[in-house]
Amino acid sequence: MQTYSSYLLENAVNQLAKLPGVGRKSALRLALHLLRQDEQVVSDFANAVLMLRQEVKYCKHCRNISDTDECAICADHSRDRSTICVVETIKEVMLFENTGRYRGLYHVLGGVISPMDGIKPSDLEIDSLVSRVEAGGVDEVVLALSTTMEGDTTAYYIAKKLAGTHVRLTTIARGVAQGDELQYADELTLGNSIVNRVPYRT
Repeated sequence: MQTYSSYLLENAVNQLAKLPGVGRKSALRLALHLLRQDEQVVSDFANAVLMLRQEVKYCKHCRNISDTDECAICADHSRDRSTICVVETIKEVMLFENTGRYRGLYHVLGGVISPMDGIKPSDLEIDSLVSRVEAGGVDEVVLALSTTMEGDTTAYYIAKKLAGTHVRLTTIARGVAQGDELQYADELTLGNSIVNRVPYRT
């Protein structure tokens, strides 16, 4: 167990170590780095994190993160508003946008159905997706979920919920290997998978 000569340093390490992928050695290195910086640099860093938590909003349409009630993608009327790409998290929105190959809108579920983790359909933004489709103007819903058991279960559930809407359901081409999460796919693979999407089969 690491011993510290300062409670303040130990407390900073404990907080930094709570970040995903940051072990205690990395946390100590980060804390010591911050300690060497000018006070204004550290203050700007802390304020940026605090403002992120306090002021970031979620788009009222798609649940993407935004500085306003409507994200820049939903507000862009040059986008194809008849197509909605359903993704698990905000990270996938960024990934698909980086490919430059998709010009429709998005819908962020906030995860996937996972009974093992206690995540039920009601915990996700599925009902809001159904409401968007039922409101009209949507011709196609692209199920761009990871090819894991949880992703497939979620896609199947959404397909059943949308069965009576007559919207066209498609899924990304399986350039992404079975069992893979989209966040680990490269941009070329993701770009091709969204362009070459295929009809969804239950």
